[in-house]
Amino acid sequence: MNKKYKRWLYVFLWALIIFMFSNQNGNDSSNNNKFIIHILKLLNINIDYIFKNKTDFIIRKSAHFTEYFIFCYLIFKALYLDLDRKKSLLLSLLFTFLYACSDEFHQMFVAGRGPSFKDVMIDTFGGVFYLIINHFREIKRRRFIDI
Repeated sequence: MNKKYKRWLYVFLWALIIFMFSNQNGNDSSNNNKFIIHILKLLNINIDYIFKNKTDFIIRKSAHFTEYFIFCYLIFKALYLDLDRKKSLLLSLLFTFLYACSDEFHQMFVAGRGPSFKDVMIDTFGGVFYLIINHFREIKRRRFIDI
């Protein structure tokens, strides 16, 4: 399988993972958060102490952010094989935003879940954060080359 198809396969698989998480009802989604909190406690990280009664909220929003950070990264890598850097950056952000919108639309039809524009913004910011990191890595790479 060539590089181009492999990268688009990764995008598709990650979109499927996001869809599967999004398709969980409210109770199953909460159980994922409890599992993560349990793992953190095993690692001796008392997240409840840090965030008090906001722990579940922080875990859920961090998951949104991280899912779409990775999604944007994968899209960028796939696009960058055929497009210049600027177009790849812009299109990866656009696709990230559009998939976040479609994800929230999908949640209207899942029991115990609902759409949230705040989640779309958190998802999109996950993508933006990847692009910021990408930008600074490129600046660092260019400085190294110029030396």
